[in-house]
Amino acid sequence: MAASTASLAARASAGQALAGASSAASLARQTAVCPASAGLSWREGQSGAAPRMEKAELRGGFMGQALDSGARSERQFVRATRAAGVARATLAAPPADLEKDAASAKEKFRDDIRNIAIIAHVDHGKTTLVDSMLRQAKVFRTNQVVQERIMDSNDLERERGITILSKNTAITYKDTKINIIDTPGHADFGGEVERVLNMVDGVLLLVDSVEGPMPQTRFVLKKALELGKRVVVVVNKIDRTSARPAYVVDTTFELFCDLKATDEQCDFPVVYASGFQGIAGLDPSDMADNLEPLFETILRCVDPPKVNHNAPLQMLVTNLDYDEHKGRICIGRVAAGSVRKGDMVKICTPDDVCRIAAISEVFVYENFGKVSKDLVEAGDICAITGLGDVMIGQTIADRANGVALPTITVEEPTVRMSFNINTSPFAGQEGKFVTSRNLRDRLYREIERNLAMTVEDGETADSFIVSGRGTLHITILIENMRREGYEFMIGPPKVIFKEVDGQKREPYEECTVEVPEEYVGSVVDLLGKRKGVMMDLSTGMESMTVVKYRIPTRGLLGIRNALLTATRGTAVINTIFMEYGDLAGDLATRDNGSLVAFETGGVTSYALVSCQERGKLFVKPGLDVYRNQIVGIHQRPGDLQLNVCKKKAATNVRSNADVKVPLDAPIDMSLDDCVEYIQEDELVEVTPKSVRMCKNERMNTKRKN
Repeated sequence: MAASTASLAARASAGQALAGASSAASLARQTAVCPASAGLSWREGQSGAAPRMEKAELRGGFMGQALDSGARSERQFVRATRAAGVARATLAAPPADLEKDAASAKEKFRDDIRNIAIIAHVDHGKTTLVDSMLRQAKVFRTNQVVQERIMDSNDLERERGITILSKNTAITYKDTKINIIDTPGHADFGGEVERVLNMVDGVLLLVDSVEGPMPQTRFVLKKALELGKRVVVVVNKIDRTSARPAYVVDTTFELFCDLKATDEQCDFPVVYASGFQGIAGLDPSDMADNLEPLFETILRCVDPPKVNHNAPLQMLVTNLDYDEHKGRICIGRVAAGSVRKGDMVKICTPDDVCRIAAISEVFVYENFGKVSKDLVEAGDICAITGLGDVMIGQTIADRANGVALPTITVEEPTVRMSFNINTSPFAGQEGKFVTSRNLRDRLYREIERNLAMTVEDGETADSFIVSGRGTLHITILIENMRREGYEFMIGPPKVIFKEVDGQKREPYEECTVEVPEEYVGSVVDLLGKRKGVMMDLSTGMESMTVVKYRIPTRGLLGIRNALLTATRGTAVINTIFMEYGDLAGDLATRDNGSLVAFETGGVTSYALVSCQERGKLFVKPGLDVYRNQIVGIHQRPGDLQLNVCKKKAATNVRSNADVKVPLDAPIDMSLDDCVEYIQEDELVEVTPKSVRMCKNERMNTKRKN
């Protein structure tokens, strides 16, 4: 009996050792080139928290230490097993009972898939890099004509040169499918980044080889680190003549430390690349002629999705699309189980209200397109049709045993604007959708997919309050509605105050301005008048100076044009939300008043000759205006009414010829310019063909009463 017991104990001990060796070998294979992922993979595989690894241990790779008989920790065991090189030999013929245990494991990694998001500050080259990745993955035919920034498919994105909406695509590299999500870089669209990070296991953090980390770099990196995503740093635009890769890597490492990243996260892999030329390398002095080093780093250092195919279906709806024939399309990552065409599923809302729906079609992303599939298993990103009015943040779950996943949370809006029906004398002449019902339906439809935006009913039945991350965030919505045929009026942007510990607080932002040295004084003076407090002043590249301010969001409203004017168009400004702080007091954002039309009619050149002496005009001869429309900027404080429709009397005949007076070219005010310009008692009229500014007659009437 004793012998039998001893035999069983020996077999159990051998089985435990072999299982440990199996884990060690698996970990060694994953970290053969990317040792920083060792701590992360091991930690994820344990039920408890793993001990933190020192940077020296992470960077040392295979240190070749012998296995000490007294070493009991997993970390020591893994390193020793690697060095001894016994893992492969031990795993050559595992016993049948261990194979059975491995097969019955609840979760496993899908080595055939990698899910990544590309995040960065605006203009650091995300979309251009995706273009090169698609081309080198042979997504397009050799003779196919492909436009630049192909992921920016929206007309507004291509016109402005920025990414507004996150988009999915996928490529195949060495039999591994890489799902890629291109994200916006502007701070106002940070909600798009926060949403899509739930779908990926790792991120490519792009940093400009000259500028280094910028304000939005900090924001997106913070979100990725909070969610425990694996970060691969890509120093992009390495082909620039003024590139300084060593400085960029050092400042990026400091940013990781400032954000309190773990030791494993701080030991990030670095790839040097040029998205424009389609080249990459692990050393800036040894660049390959393609992006293969980047692809290899993604396969090695980004963890494959951890899935459970046998669990009930769970899929969080992270994005929405729309098709004229298929209706609403739900996009997300299958977290557990599998999605099958024709299945009946349960749609769960965050407040535990569920309904049953049938899946019509299932698509996956392949080679810059969607491909219909009968079955999609856990770990992949897919699109589903036929589920009706599904919202972002809801869970598609198994009909019988499905459980809702935690919903998506994004940061709160900081700026709001009022939307009203058009009440100008020209109302209804240019738009298709002009009623309050049309306006209401469109605004509430927007917040179904735009989680960072909120809509509330206003003081009257024909007004609504729209809140967003910034003026650009809301202006993009306004421009889209304008192109869709809507006609409406908007009020000036206002900050959203918040009550903290019984005290009224207002939002503050970090404002970074890069400007030539000779204009630093103008920038400091302007930001100081708007209650800004200098945080840092440093020397940049090529005689540029970088000033960093903590400034109330109120002080930033309308500041962009003022900065460009003060610096003759040379300033580059970036802002990002910091915190809610004490009220900064009263501040003025505009020194000049407005020139207001005295009557309705057509603008004449005869009238403009005398009017242009009063300030800068927005109108030109032949343009129709109405009473109380803003037609220019007064050269002094306060508003001034002008008659820009005055005509030369037929009896006004002189013996001498009229003196020709040249007219100044009018200022071309875009939608963004108008939103920045208007004050509390002014409105912007938006139609598909025109953008006008006018005085708010309702507010003026209230003041008189």
